[in-house]
Amino acid sequence: MAGSEAFEQAVHTVQFLSADAVQRANSGHPGTPMALAGITVELFTRWLRYQPNDPAWPNRDRFILSCGHASMLLYSVLHLAGYDVSLDDIKAFRQWNSKTPGHPEYGHTPGVETTTGPLGQGVGNAVGIALSSKLSAERVRDAEGPLFDYRVFALASDGDLMEGVAAESASIAGHLGLSNLVVIYDDNRITIDGSTDITFTEDVGKRFESYGWFVQRADGHDPESVRAALTACVAEQGRPSLIIARTHIGIGAPTKQDTPDAHGAPLGEEEIRGAKRAAGWPEDETFRIPSGAREPFSAHTERERAGYDAWQKRRAALTGDALAAYQALIERPAPNAEQLLTELLTGLSKEPDATRSIAAKVQNALAARLPALVGGSADLAGSCKTTLKGAGDVAPGAFSGRNLHFGIREHGMGAVMNGLALSGFIPYGSTFLIFSDYMRPSIRLSALMEQQAIYVFTHDSVLLGEDGPTHQPIEQLWALRLIPNLHVFRPANAAECAAAWAHAAARTQGPTALVLSRQKLPALPEPAGFNPTQILNGAYPVVEAESADYCLIASGSEVGVALEAARLLGERGKVARVVSAPCLELFEQQPEAVQQRVLRGAVRVSLEAGRTPPWRRWVGDTGRTLGLDRFGASAPDQVLAEQLGLTAAHVVRELLG
Repeated sequence: MAGSEAFEQAVHTVQFLSADAVQRANSGHPGTPMALAGITVELFTRWLRYQPNDPAWPNRDRFILSCGHASMLLYSVLHLAGYDVSLDDIKAFRQWNSKTPGHPEYGHTPGVETTTGPLGQGVGNAVGIALSSKLSAERVRDAEGPLFDYRVFALASDGDLMEGVAAESASIAGHLGLSNLVVIYDDNRITIDGSTDITFTEDVGKRFESYGWFVQRADGHDPESVRAALTACVAEQGRPSLIIARTHIGIGAPTKQDTPDAHGAPLGEEEIRGAKRAAGWPEDETFRIPSGAREPFSAHTERERAGYDAWQKRRAALTGDALAAYQALIERPAPNAEQLLTELLTGLSKEPDATRSIAAKVQNALAARLPALVGGSADLAGSCKTTLKGAGDVAPGAFSGRNLHFGIREHGMGAVMNGLALSGFIPYGSTFLIFSDYMRPSIRLSALMEQQAIYVFTHDSVLLGEDGPTHQPIEQLWALRLIPNLHVFRPANAAECAAAWAHAAARTQGPTALVLSRQKLPALPEPAGFNPTQILNGAYPVVEAESADYCLIASGSEVGVALEAARLLGERGKVARVVSAPCLELFEQQPEAVQQRVLRGAVRVSLEAGRTPPWRRWVGDTGRTLGLDRFGASAPDQVLAEQLGLTAAHVVRELLG
């Protein structure tokens, strides 16, 4: 079969597999897969370096479908390309336990590089993955040069480029000159509410040029036009590239092409038959895959096999520092958290200090043991104290360092971190806890994808002081704790800071957030026989007491307040047990008997400088929840503590009257 004929067959196969699957599911988005089929087949049959039998090949090119609602486009192409996605999987689109969920899910479907759907996130992930390639190239080299040089191709919709997270990430990419990144913008000019003209009239090309991108335009339905644009973009050596591809959503559908009706609902059988008729496709045959449709894919992967085999030989021949660097990124074993905690505690001062300062020392000690750790802050490195000393900065054209500067772009930072985590690195990002709200969608996706991202949030309560309620977090702690699979540590002293970092470093199947104080916290007493590894249970007694009248449960800065309250209660003839609970997620995993033993006491009382209702889970119906269910105020921290009831005396008054 002639190459152009097989290519056309492949394009139509993708279009109508997508339309048929959405129709069968009676749910989904058919129009965009139909519009982007030609571009995607072009990428998978001419440009992407991949081997479907080795979908995790570290040097493969990455394809990111940022407009994740068009998931049937990806599943159809993966099937034709030879990935482990069967026709039965496609027929089970959007059904329980299928490989083809409504939006692409990382780890669920072979060939899916990241979880997309929340618009703009895929663009940010693509930036992070492209940055990973640049960082890896500087770290793993043999006599021939860098072992890593993979490229990233992403498809983005109007909606993706309207989102702020995409703008933040694109600005980072342009600043760094990530020339291995190509984003193809599907300019179909249709959104759910109608024409994009009702909200989106900017010149996207000029915007991206101002970010420092190389911009090309193409007719998305003309293979030669798309090919010419890709040729120019791949040849560009100094900038990331954007291709603005004009397409027609639901192309060929008799009445729904170029309308919102082609976007988020099945086309209907008559419309699909009309589109098939216009393409010269059998109208009444569903899920049709002609024999020639696979030819362009198999021919391409066969052409790419020599490069794949050569890379594997280079990998097998690595020795010395190059092999160690490769293993540190790709094959790194997870450290043992208890052993790492013991190492990190060595020489760590127990003097009163802010946990942000203590955690900074722990982080730098850990970085020497964990070469894959890279990261930075959203323009707050000095305040969050997260700079890796002597590790160098990542900057345009300079990718050997470990300190990243994300700028005041919290959401972009989170999305880029996910891309870094998906491609070999352990990223950390820091900002004030209040601004975790700005990056919450990216944090949620890291938890959903079970990625080892580490968030360092400082200035953790109203006790940051004079900056006032706009900067004082109240609900953020519980907002983070409510994200499934995110472990939130709020340490109270040096040992807990070391435990938080040890856990974050050892935890390979999910993200960790460290929540740290601006103000100095007192040193905590150690109970007789105390073993620091108890901290890794999530909660443990700081003051033991048999037959206690109260069990005071606190985290972070409030542990010291609870200790003083226990002393004052003792003066009033009451016995209090004090429990530090730095990580409730870990404590939740402990057996019920362990939880009951740690929290024993007649009345449980929670104390934390934040919202109180969720604490009911731990104190029960008869317990007390002390904290803040109002916004803060601008004043020195000690004044705030007195006025807002965050003192030991207030605790005693609340309990005894």
